[in-house]
Amino acid sequence: MAATGARGRSDYDHLIKLLLIGDSGVGKSCLLLRFSDDSFTTSFITTIGIDFKIRTVELDGKRIKLQIWDTAGQERFRTITTAYYRGAMGIILVYDVTDESSFNNIRNWIRNIEQHASENVNKILVGNKADMDDSKRAVPTAWGQSLADEFGIKFFETSAKTNMNVEEVFFNIGRDIKKRLEESDTKVEPNTIKLNKADQAKGPDSPAQKSTCCSS
Repeated sequence: MAATGARGRSDYDHLIKLLLIGDSGVGKSCLLLRFSDDSFTTSFITTIGIDFKIRTVELDGKRIKLQIWDTAGQERFRTITTAYYRGAMGIILVYDVTDESSFNNIRNWIRNIEQHASENVNKILVGNKADMDDSKRAVPTAWGQSLADEFGIKFFETSAKTNMNVEEVFFNIGRDIKKRLEESDTKVEPNTIKLNKADQAKGPDSPAQKSTCCSS
């Protein structure tokens, strides 16, 4: 059993857990299906509770295993999905550019993140269905960019149907999380060096030095 686990871990450098959130019908499941399986369906996919898919990608020479959780947008599933916020390392907020109410509700979803997710979680804003005719568009691109700027997060318009910017979204948030993880790893090393120097400064009569001598 242990050998199998070790073999599994060697397949990737980082495991990154992502969460897709947004109103029902904005295309979260279609985005995930396009990214994970490179497929698209015109049928309306209703997620019951929560679902997930996995795709391993290479980012900046590192193998990153993306575990992407797709949440149901309906209110009755909200208590189920909030339990998954805490374990998420990145959250993708999705609205439909043809549905202004789904855009307005992004603020509510951000409040959910603030209540349930970890403080340093990465976020990205996505306006989906950007392939639709301008006559059907209800949310201008500038609105999406302005909202993203307000919260200090990146913004993309996507189309799961045409595969516009789908990989860019997942690669961008994956790369940002990978950078954050690697930076937090390197912050541990200088502290260790400082502790060693502090021990040396205590001199040969210090308890730390004596215990080292006695143990050799």
